[in-house]
Amino acid sequence: MAENKKNLYESFKEIQVGREEIFDGVIVHLVRDTVIIPNGSRATREVCLHHGAVCIVPITDEGEIVMERQFRYPFGKVLWEIPAGKLDKDEFDHLEAAKRELREETGYTAENFTFIGEYYPSPAILSESIHMYVATGLKKGEQDLDEDEFLDVSKIPFDDVVKMILNNEITDGKTQAAVLKAKLLLGK
Repeated sequence: MAENKKNLYESFKEIQVGREEIFDGVIVHLVRDTVIIPNGSRATREVCLHHGAVCIVPITDEGEIVMERQFRYPFGKVLWEIPAGKLDKDEFDHLEAAKRELREETGYTAENFTFIGEYYPSPAILSESIHMYVATGLKKGEQDLDEDEFLDVSKIPFDDVVKMILNNEITDGKTQAAVLKAKLLLGK
């Protein structure tokens, strides 16, 4: 049965036969691909290419999550999020990126990082893959924010963060996915 499904899913595959570069910016790289779809026809796929990212659920010894609030321009408002950041162009070590982002954004370092999975924020149009981690054994240090980064760091009890997600006070997808997954995996 599993083999039949695998063969079925293979029949869904689309084959790229052309690419047009639309825009290559600082963060956004947009392409228009021509693909052959399962019925043999051609179709167009516009895709925003991304180097990937990490996000971290930092949990204190007291059971709090280190959270951030920052202004998000596309939505014109301040959002609650967990620490996160994109990989640099030629960076491939997700764990090192997670350590860097946690330290830079919150000032915290962690003794333990546990990989809890991958998250695709918008798979129809975006190639971004976010590697999610839980960080424990936290030690407070100094933030080292980028020049264009402005955020506020708070510690919030784990259960309160879950309630904020369920009450739609936390609308960021990576934060929702990582925190709820951590809640289930850790049994907190």
